[in-house]
Amino acid sequence: MDILQLIDRLEELFNDAKAVPFTHNVIVDEDRMLELIDQMRIAIPEEVKKAQQVVAQRDRVMAQAQEEANRTLQLARDKADQYVQKDVIVQEAQRRAEQIISQARGEAEATRAEADNYVIDTLMQLQDQIAKLSNQVSNGVRMVQEDQMRKSAMTEVEKETNK
Repeated sequence: MDILQLIDRLEELFNDAKAVPFTHNVIVDEDRMLELIDQMRIAIPEEVKKAQQVVAQRDRVMAQAQEEANRTLQLARDKADQYVQKDVIVQEAQRRAEQIISQARGEAEATRAEADNYVIDTLMQLQDQIAKLSNQVSNGVRMVQEDQMRKSAMTEVEKETNK
């Protein structure tokens, strides 16, 4: 399940929770809360796997760009070798080879930059999602702990009253 869907379900659970009168606290269904937390623990590694896949895809794109640059470079060298046989054409061949090499390097660098930007954007989005999820989980844990403390305090008061 997608992490954002789980976050929506957690928010829905919070919105459906019953308010404790005269406080900013709510009572949530513990089983549903723990089930959502478990599902989030499962989903987060999936999001990390997706990020790793993006990085792997970036590496493949970079390798392909490098391979294409190498092929272009080899083609330029081959053409330059052919032109070396003719004195008048040698200078033009060298200029053209350098132009092709420069263009191939520029294209490879542009491809790398695009892949890096894509990875950075994806990882930043994942980081934001994980931070939001962590904050929501922390708030849920705190609310459940506060509820337990209130219940424990109420039980102590009832024990003292019954004595």
